[in-house]
Amino acid sequence: MERRIEAPTNKQAKPGKFDLQGFLNLIRQTKPKYWQLWVGLLLGLLATGAQLVVPKFAQTLINGFSHGVNTALLGGVIGLFLLSAVISAVSGSLLGIFGENVVANLRTTLWHKLVRLRVSYFDDVKTGEMTSRLVNDTTQIKDLLANSFPQMVTSLMQLIGALVIMAFMDWKMTAIMFLAVPLMMLVMFPIMRWTRGVGHQRQDALAKFSGTADETLTEIRLVKSSNAENFETANGGDQIQKLYKIGVKEALYDSIAGPVMTASMMALFVGVLVYAAARVASGTMSMGMLVSFLMYLFQIIGPAGTLGQFFTTLSKANGSTERVRDLLAEPEEQLEAGATQSVADQTLAMEHVDFAYEDGQPILHDVNFEAKPNTVVAFAGPSGGGKSTVFGLLERYYQPQSGQVTIGGQNVADLSLADWRSQIGYVSQDSAIMAGTIRDNLTYGLAGTFTDDDLWHVLQLASANKFVRDMPNGLDTQVGERGVKVSGGQRQRLAIARAFLRDPKILMLDEATASLDSESEAMVQQALGELMKGRTTLVIAHRLSTIVDADDIYFIEHGSVSGHGTHQELMDQLPLYRDYVKIQFKE
Repeated sequence: MERRIEAPTNKQAKPGKFDLQGFLNLIRQTKPKYWQLWVGLLLGLLATGAQLVVPKFAQTLINGFSHGVNTALLGGVIGLFLLSAVISAVSGSLLGIFGENVVANLRTTLWHKLVRLRVSYFDDVKTGEMTSRLVNDTTQIKDLLANSFPQMVTSLMQLIGALVIMAFMDWKMTAIMFLAVPLMMLVMFPIMRWTRGVGHQRQDALAKFSGTADETLTEIRLVKSSNAENFETANGGDQIQKLYKIGVKEALYDSIAGPVMTASMMALFVGVLVYAAARVASGTMSMGMLVSFLMYLFQIIGPAGTLGQFFTTLSKANGSTERVRDLLAEPEEQLEAGATQSVADQTLAMEHVDFAYEDGQPILHDVNFEAKPNTVVAFAGPSGGGKSTVFGLLERYYQPQSGQVTIGGQNVADLSLADWRSQIGYVSQDSAIMAGTIRDNLTYGLAGTFTDDDLWHVLQLASANKFVRDMPNGLDTQVGERGVKVSGGQRQRLAIARAFLRDPKILMLDEATASLDSESEAMVQQALGELMKGRTTLVIAHRLSTIVDADDIYFIEHGSVSGHGTHQELMDQLPLYRDYVKIQFKE
């Protein structure tokens, strides 16, 4: 198709304040099972409460050692540990299921969106980048929702609960804690800020590399036929090195954050221990209280680290949330909106159509044509003139900037898109084949069921039944990714068979025989002749032999119709067409 090719222009998320409202709106779109979240959080809080009670029991147990071991109390402490572990396991399971449900629904929503986005979106964004949104960014959001957020809630409760109990036990020692923890967080915040920026860079670089890898591997035959292995190796290597450098930064920041956190906590622990030992020696604190206090101190070490990690995860998820929301905000095709109308025995026309893929770069200008029912209308002209763009507008991949496409005088933009496309058969030069069996490809996108006899019948009409019968598994033969296991001529005939099965009212042929050898072309031409009977047919072809018998030929050059008529009429009246024909005969 005649359209521009340019670098992706998708938005890059930048580090910034976490958009809580946007995040919550995104989660609401997934319609999650909130009861799993609330029950999981409640159980997590119960487990945390049980853990907070244990040190107090331990204090009583240790202080009572002089009178012997209180087996009942010891059993209670062990029981609390076990109960807390069981409740934590159930809580973690529920929260994990909740997160998986959210990410599954989010991916379903994104997938639904992706396959309904307008074609113009795919012109600008690499497939691999969209795959990264679908896989990597949704996983980041799930990690925040199912892991980091619940851990933050329980850690916060454990931290606050431990500090409150410690304050009641000994306010002087707790005051030291209250002073030390904020100082420790001041040390950690710069590291967390650096980590946040690197996290955004990693997500962006990963999406770009995913796009490059997908594009290169999809076109691996072009890579090899062009001897471009070294180029692609260097290109991919540069991006891998960029990912490596970002990963090194992230590893360094993470490696710094861990020891800094540990050193800070150890300094706090040693300070408290020294002070507590002096209190025990002076008789102002019992040994049981010291052990209990140290147990609470251990309980706040983990939560403090978890809270620090939460803010890092929150920042990374912020970028992912922005990207996913940007994608969901893209306009999509409204497949069912509009009236349904049969296009049989209706005149198809394009009236004063202007179109440009980008502002200031017009592709079509004041294009008019008319295709009466059951006639053959051909489009001729030099490459890049806009012929395939006309077909793109007829398929409604794009909307004209001005003018309209009509069927029976009705603007097709007012008709149901799904119904409109269901009545069109499109066979292109590189007819697309999906990975799967021949049966899957023949029935692709069609409602209803088809018997083997139905499929063999359309294969016979398309002169394709012989080579399909010769294949090892017949209709169930795998064609490979993008149909690599069938030849160009075979792929064309399968596309024609699919068009027969579709039984379209309007048939569009975009240079359907341009890249075939003489034998394949003859067979495809025969199949196309059968397919064109009783339908309105639009044809794009460089070879004059395929269009000289058309009822009407439109000559398109530089995006405008220079003239139209039968082959002989154009030869007599349009010098541009006459020169074009001379060039064709020379070729």
